[in-house]
Amino acid sequence: MASALRGWLDKPNTARGVHLAADDGGWDYRDYGELASAARRTAGALIEEGVRPGDVVCLVLPTDFTCIETYFAVWAAGATVCLITPPLFQDGDDYVAHVAAILRQASPALVVASEGLAEYAGRAMAQAGLDGEPWRPRQAAEEAEVQPAGELALLQFTSGSSGAPRGVMVTWANLEANSDLIGRMAGYEDGDVVASWLPLYHDMGLIGCFLTPITRQGTLKLMRPDHFIRDPARWIRCFAEAAHTAAPPFAYAYCARRVKPEQLQGLDLSGWKMALIGAEPIDPHALEVFAQLTEPFGFSRTMFKPAYGMAETTLLVTMDSAQREPLAVRPDPETLSFGEPVRILEEHPLGPRLLGAKAGWIVGCGTPEDDVPVTIVDDDGDELADGLLGEIVVGGPSACPGYFAGAEAKSTRFMDGKVYTGDAGFFHEGQLFVLGRMGDSIKVRGRSVYVEDLESKIAEVSGLGKGRIVVVGVPGAGQKGLALFAETQDESWVPAVRETLRRRVGDDVELTIVVGTGLIQRTSSGKPRRRYMWERLQAGHMDGARVVG
Repeated sequence: MASALRGWLDKPNTARGVHLAADDGGWDYRDYGELASAARRTAGALIEEGVRPGDVVCLVLPTDFTCIETYFAVWAAGATVCLITPPLFQDGDDYVAHVAAILRQASPALVVASEGLAEYAGRAMAQAGLDGEPWRPRQAAEEAEVQPAGELALLQFTSGSSGAPRGVMVTWANLEANSDLIGRMAGYEDGDVVASWLPLYHDMGLIGCFLTPITRQGTLKLMRPDHFIRDPARWIRCFAEAAHTAAPPFAYAYCARRVKPEQLQGLDLSGWKMALIGAEPIDPHALEVFAQLTEPFGFSRTMFKPAYGMAETTLLVTMDSAQREPLAVRPDPETLSFGEPVRILEEHPLGPRLLGAKAGWIVGCGTPEDDVPVTIVDDDGDELADGLLGEIVVGGPSACPGYFAGAEAKSTRFMDGKVYTGDAGFFHEGQLFVLGRMGDSIKVRGRSVYVEDLESKIAEVSGLGKGRIVVVGVPGAGQKGLALFAETQDESWVPAVRETLRRRVGDDVELTIVVGTGLIQRTSSGKPRRRYMWERLQAGHMDGARVVG
């Protein structure tokens, strides 16, 4: 299986390559011959350092050619790649603690870090109890032969802010199957150009927009996230040539706010085939404002491809690959109970009437392919009919075998070759509609924010103590929500906690604060029954509960 994804290292196409965005607004370029040679020389240095097939190698590198070469060097050495994000918005101590948690679980044979990140990586290694110093990328004098590979292609750490990150084991078979699915669903053809600004440590950026085009030796135009934030028009201008991309919904809305039509004058976007949307619940307003910005330059709403996926399924699960405007529906919130039919109040294809339609609307993510079966199940694991709300379960060759080193998650489980995702959803008109997480996290700007982290911070700010607080990620239609249950009658702490949560998760997360006694329900092992508590509150069965304004 490894050969199909590493074959380009032996037979590089020197007529194509990677264009890397430069800070001055230009692009640096290296063809696949140069990249393969550098990767195999770096593999030689890794092998000299003692890296062997099946070892885990952690990379703490910025997005540059050294990162690209080192990534494929690890594969050429037969080892497993674990990419770790450079520091973005975390302060130094928080970042070091996060990296140390990953290193403790990954137990790498080698930690590779750039000059600028070596201090952070070294501190993290010390905290994790690893000996030695970070290894700086270098190249041997000779190109190494591509070595036999171990079972795992990569460890994909979930994109959360939890103190206990979990590494998804992605096998070569998983990765090859999912890359083939992506290429097929995207309508990717040999010679197509891909453009992306997504970070490489995240599954959508790494697998969808980096590994898939490079292993096919397609042309890739790669920006860093900060390039996109500073100049989103630069990304749009890529599609005078590029045909494929992916981004979370907020990125399309950000472009609509920041980019002026005059910045796009003379641009022809009619060759753009696919603008995938994923990583968080899809807001139709975000898509519509982007469409209205770019439509005069040849963009069509049929180019939008809403998708659903997660690291535990390698990446892609479903994508609406049909040539049509995405379908948005507004479910009745009173009918959003597990095992019950979802009543649809309104539905429209994407268009001007959805401008401003945010809260309560969700967008269809396409129909499952035969090789990635998707079912909706109830609390007992029994399959539900179309139109009923339940948990999304994914099977097929893209379903990963589990978390590395025996780690476990609260909601996502691996059983009988299937991934029980912990996401709530339903089928309508053949399409999968996803509400979001069922209790232990919410998606904020494409990242999972885990409720345990929020509980710890709230306990500190409120002075109540962690055992008296439970936070629930509330699945709602088209909006993100949190419910905070506190065993107290006192409300004096509420303003400070509201401000803390606003800083942590943003202004667009709907917050419900509930106080009272006897609120918190736990399992026999002492774990909070988060979704059960929310459903009891919604049904009016939580005696003594008081919602704080």
